[in-house]
Amino acid sequence: MQLTMTPLKPSAIPSDEDIMAAADALLEATSSWKEGKTYHKQVKTFSRAKGPGDGAPWHCRVSIHKPEEATFEQLWSKLGTNKAVHEKEFIPDINKVAKVKEISPTQNIWTLHYTFSPAIISPRVFTVVQITRVSESSPRTGMIVSIPVDLTEDQDLAKLEEKGVHGRYVSVERLLELESGEVEWRMATSSTPGGSIPTYFVERSMDGKIAEDVPHFMHWLHSLPKTE
Repeated sequence: MQLTMTPLKPSAIPSDEDIMAAADALLEATSSWKEGKTYHKQVKTFSRAKGPGDGAPWHCRVSIHKPEEATFEQLWSKLGTNKAVHEKEFIPDINKVAKVKEISPTQNIWTLHYTFSPAIISPRVFTVVQITRVSESSPRTGMIVSIPVDLTEDQDLAKLEEKGVHGRYVSVERLLELESGEVEWRMATSSTPGGSIPTYFVERSMDGKIAEDVPHFMHWLHSLPKTE
């Protein structure tokens, strides 16, 4: 399968194995993408032009974190479990999230409601199935894949979505524990906000936007009580 922004029907979501195989292949390819700017002194960005079957170009960010900044366990506990709930805490634009359906312990459908500044931009709704995989064998790795979902085939599920313009995004995130004890956090995504926002406006700011998530996450992580 190919990971794209084309939304899946809940009844047509592939197996974890097929999704993770496509995710692994995509992340391996990011090493050959065009290098862009480095943000916040540690977040490198890369991009790939829109290809056959893609709905939009792809963007990637890579950051490496020392244990005193964030351990593998800390990162996975917040990104590999209830990721949408935690994203609401550190991404300012997200104001509501809800779990639409638990398909399995590793597959869950979430809907995320975004509001933006300036307020002239209408609220956006992104509904995705998130698939997770963690391996404790060395080197430890954790994967989170998000694929857009179209709920119109199931009206009971569709009622759980917030109102707003439907956007779409597909993303793959990998946490990789390095021999040094540091953790590489790599994320690749392709997205559209939907509506009438010009594509060029979205694309020119995408690298900076996805890079912001790293310091936002770290600030939030270090603000939590030590027991978390």
